[in-house]
Amino acid sequence: MANVSSSNGLEKRPKLRFPGFDEPWHGKPFGDLIHEYSDRTQTENEDTLLSAAIEGMFLNTELFGHQRGASNRGYKKIKYGTMVLSTQNLHLGNANVNLRFKHGMVSPAYKTYDITGCSIELLAHWIKSDAAKHFFYNATTVGASMCRRNVEWETLYEQPLFLPSPDEQDKIASILSILAQRIDVQQKYVAALKKYKRGLSDELFGKNETSEEWTTVPFDEAFDLLQNNTFSRDEMSDESGIAYNIHYGDVLIKYGVVVDLSKSKVPYIRSDVSLSKYAQSSYLRDGDIVIADTAEDYTVGKAVEIVGVADAKALSGLHTIPCRPNISFAPMYLGYFINSKRFRTQILPLVQGTKVSSISKSEILKTSISFPSFRVQSQIASMLYALDHRIDICQACVQGLVCTKEALLQQLLI
Repeated sequence: MANVSSSNGLEKRPKLRFPGFDEPWHGKPFGDLIHEYSDRTQTENEDTLLSAAIEGMFLNTELFGHQRGASNRGYKKIKYGTMVLSTQNLHLGNANVNLRFKHGMVSPAYKTYDITGCSIELLAHWIKSDAAKHFFYNATTVGASMCRRNVEWETLYEQPLFLPSPDEQDKIASILSILAQRIDVQQKYVAALKKYKRGLSDELFGKNETSEEWTTVPFDEAFDLLQNNTFSRDEMSDESGIAYNIHYGDVLIKYGVVVDLSKSKVPYIRSDVSLSKYAQSSYLRDGDIVIADTAEDYTVGKAVEIVGVADAKALSGLHTIPCRPNISFAPMYLGYFINSKRFRTQILPLVQGTKVSSISKSEILKTSISFPSFRVQSQIASMLYALDHRIDICQACVQGLVCTKEALLQQLLI
């Protein structure tokens, strides 16, 4: 970030200022702003905290669902406002200021500090900025492994951190805290919507096994299996090509339940790749289902329904099972059903592998498809699609807030 600095290098000005503030920021040695301490725990409890570059400070049990590790005796105590620094790869964001918990403890592998010379809240925001990562990088050297950088603590403590007056610190911290709180609220709302959608899906699909209003047929009666290709990522292009390619990695991570070829960013098969061996019937149509048959975890079996094909050409790619329904289903119903708990409970016992999970075509034929009347199918798909649409809007709002906060970090801080 470019800043105007004085000739002696001890004063700087940020790009963006609040009205009424015009004084230059003065550099103070980082070590003068903090005080290291190392109070250790004598007993064990459940309040062990972890530090992560993205998540910040969080409880051990929040990540693992239980207390990880046999003992936390001898861990370092922390309180509200404690700064926690990693001894390795500090420049990658392995630093936090605890603003969530009144008390807790962290591994002895961390260094812990009281913040004494500036606003706690301001330092908590600064520590997550690109400026902070650059600041920390300047105090690191390559460790035993080239991928690790160790902290040179004396260098770190001597480096000047440029800060405004206390009043301007409070102003900056206030606006950034408001944004951070808004992001947190919006993220919780997205999580609540996703939880509600899972519950609604379970309710809609879970009570059909004994219902006379639902029909259940074997998988091979509901679908005909199509031919997939084995093209690698190297044979694809994001810019142009002769046909779209639905890759299993995108099915697992990138796409939702539905892939609209008229709107979604789907990679192409490069123009210099021959498609002569693929029959016309292999090209995907609206309503076709593409199932990922391989994954590194139990997301194997995730599927997408294809819509918006029109005149486009699309093939199902590596590690996928493309299926064409030979029963008339409401648009998007199959996409939601095959990704529902009702269907996935059939798939999971059929999954094979240890390091990599997979399901074969022969195994997936052992499952069955359940469906109500066409009208009810449409209602189910419409409800779940409306929820997905709402979730997408809210996630875009979160991303917009995050980008705004990151931009302000770049402009308001040095």
